[in-house]
Formats: sequence, structure tokens, C-alpha cells
Amino acid sequence: MTASYTEARETDIQRCGWCSNNPLYQHYHDHEWGKPSHNRQQLFEMLCLEGQQAGLSWITVLKKRDCYRQCFFDFLPEKVAQLGEAEINQYLQNPGLIRHAGKLNAIVANAQAWLAMEQHGFNMVEWLWSFVNAKLQPQALQNYTQNPVQIAASLAMSKALKKAGFKFVGPTTCYAFMQAAGLVNDHEAGCSSRLLATH
Repeated sequence: MTASYTEARETDIQRCGWCSNNPLYQHYHDHEWGKPSHNRQQLFEMLCLEGQQAGLSWITVLKKRDCYRQCFFDFLPEKVAQLGEAEINQYLQNPGLIRHAGKLNAIVANAQAWLAMEQHGFNMVEWLWSFVNAKLQPQALQNYTQNPVQIAASLAMSKALKKAGFKFVGPTTCYAFMQAAGLVNDHEAGCSSRLLATH
């Protein structure tokens, strides 16, 4: 395949309006965002990272994701749950992370809450998907600016997660998680990735 042909194909890709020209952002949009995930570790990661975004842009989190994965054991709940105050205090000095004590401690609290639910018999993958009746929900919006900040399913998920002890899981965060993990398909109607995001 020639370079010119590759470049032409990349140019032909239609992306959602929120996706910038940043190659990292484009790769995330094309290969991850909105694709249904049933991977336990990936779902836990996305739930935590969406909480880290609160008040910030997603590209800020995306640029730091590799450091988060290194510090939080690739978001394996069993290992994350064992992190203590000393480790979090050390992480607060790490410029590769968002240095917010509440947000970093929330990842540990979320791991502990996740494991507690599993110990009570919950299959967390199935439970998270139950908020959309275990089926990818298409929305087919013409423009991303039409997206609401939350939907009924994200409000219900937020209430349930908070009751279970999860942190930084407001309804807007939960909606962003549902979009990212492919529980809802919010690629714009003209986006090349829309038809690829199937259940």
C-alpha cells in the first residue's frame, strides 16, 4: 500500500464533530469510543477514567492514560483495591496523573466497591449492561451537540453505583462511560465509525 493511498483513505474517514485533529484522539475515536465492550477490566478502567475527567477535557485524561495504567496495575480491581495512603500520596507527586486526591482515592474506592459487589454474587459486566437491557442503544444523532448531558439509564446507573460505594460516578460521568464503552452508540449519523459500532 503506498503512502499516498493510505493518506487518501485517512482523509476519507468521517469522524464525529467532537474529534479533533490530534492523532491520539482520532485513534481513540476510530478504534475504541463507542465499540461495545464486555471486558471486565476494560469496563472498570473506563468507569474510573471517566471519573478522572470531571471538570477537564477527555484529551487530558487520554494523554495520561498510559501512566494511569502503570500506576493502577492496568486497572485490575484486585490489585487496585490494595493500594493505600502511602501509594496515593506518592501518586499525588506524579505529573503523569491528574493530581487530585479525591479522584485518585476514588479509583481505589471503586475497586473495593467493585469487588464487594462481585463477592455478593454480581457479574459486573452483566450488571453494567443491564442498564441498557443488555443491548447496545443506538441514538443516531445528526450532531454531537444534540447529545444530552445525561439519560435515564445513566441516572439509574449513577444512583446504583453511588449506593454501592463508588465515587465520581455522577449521571453525566456515567453517560460518558456508556458512550465510551459502547453501551450506547452516539457516533453521529455521518460518522464512518457508526456502522462499525455494533453489538
